Amino acid sequence: MLGHARCKSRCSGDPPSVHVVPLAYDDPVRLFHAFAGDPMAALLHSAAADTGRGRYSYIAAEPFTVLRADATGTTRDGRPVAGDPLTVLAQALAAHALPGDAPVPFAGGAIGFLSYEMGRHLERLPAPRPGLPIPDMVMGLYDLVIAFDHAERRAFLLSSGLPERTAEARARRASERADALLRRLDALPVEAPPLDWSAVSRWTPDLPRAEVEARIARTVAYIHAGDVFQANITQRFSAPRPPGLSDLDLYRRLCALSPAPFSALLACGPDLAVISASPERFLRLEADGTVETRPIKGTRPRGRTAAEDAALAAALLASAKDRAENLMIVDLMRNDLGRVSRLASVRVPQLCALESFASVHHLVSEVRARLRPGLGAVDLLRACFPGGSITGAPKVRAMEIIHELEPEPRGVYCGAIAWIGFDGAMDSSIVIRTLTRCGDTLVAQAGGGIVADSDPAAEYEESLTKIAPLLQAVTGERPCMSG
Repeated sequence: MLGHARCKSRCSGDPPSVHVVPLAYDDPVRLFHAFAGDPMAALLHSAAADTGRGRYSYIAAEPFTVLRADATGTTRDGRPVAGDPLTVLAQALAAHALPGDAPVPFAGGAIGFLSYEMGRHLERLPAPRPGLPIPDMVMGLYDLVIAFDHAERRAFLLSSGLPERTAEARARRASERADALLRRLDALPVEAPPLDWSAVSRWTPDLPRAEVEARIARTVAYIHAGDVFQANITQRFSAPRPPGLSDLDLYRRLCALSPAPFSALLACGPDLAVISASPERFLRLEADGTVETRPIKGTRPRGRTAAEDAALAAALLASAKDRAENLMIVDLMRNDLGRVSRLASVRVPQLCALESFASVHHLVSEVRARLRPGLGAVDLLRACFPGGSITGAPKVRAMEIIHELEPEPRGVYCGAIAWIGFDGAMDSSIVIRTLTRCGDTLVAQAGGGIVADSDPAAEYEESLTKIAPLLQAVTGERPCMSG
């Protein structure tokens, strides 16, 4: 049993904002086994919380509304609705607005993804190429959330009672929905099943190495011609899903190989899942209007020994090329944030700081701002999506070059995974270090920012460093265990 106990909502007023049930602190991945078969469910997992880069994890299940968008239009619960996807999302959130008075930042709202191709709704871009049937947007509206505070080792079940409108109906639904979800949790075994690495598959690259390097060289030529300062060029691998390997077990494998602060597993219907180990925050919006973005540019692999690791980190910090690459994207993000921020509020408290992850070192900067009054999370997304670190500068021309040189749509990759609370707060990641399952096809992608002095062979090798844990999660290569 979970050792849960009833408590009253923390909010005051009528109706209460959220029904709160304290839970015994537990492993979010173990608890997500209760929802692994659901067609729509979300695990937002700070798998590297011990590094200080992630404090909260969330499980959301049984959404009361599902929004989808693709080339044919936007739907709500399968029915067509008028408006572009972000407008429909903003309207749905506004219709269920609640005060933010829960014990954690997210107590219910929208969770899902915006694909890279969502950018065509925001900028004048070439039509996406044909590819896998991946929507531009999938967002569930969730009234049930399990939240984990890793810093204080606390957990809560939060139930808002939405979409009911009256205080009585909401209170009744909140209690009934919480009871039903608790029964699902109580049916779980005490321990998660052991992770099986036996089901494996083989990857096939979309393009041979020589062609990838040739496309990087063409990007460098565009830069020398003055078209752009930087463009992010990627490559893709595909594999059949190993028979019997569930999305959750594939996620567990990826976490064992590459724990990350913005990890996520999204079930987006029976034929689509997103399995992410992203290290990069895209946009965070707090209730008071504070905005933060943390772009990553600059990468080195981790060393095999402590001395080699330290030398690689020092080389990254000293690299003029990598620092210039990072600074270009910081300037782009400052410009994007400036479109929706209060005058003179945009600042850069951290520039090109070293952050180390399981398989790589990165240079990470931090840009902060204050959102203008009257604007919200969707306005912020409109101003900044797609993220500058996975497009280039200037952004629109870089995206045109990406369209020319990459043979397939990016899909979820290089888009954003986000939660947006009914109180207006938001947090989101850049979708990198991510596997997408579309039907029985798995896709892994990686790349990097190309600048004037980029060497195509070195850029290719860097992309292999980034993609290695994704490939290993499917080929069955286990993490090394030191005694």
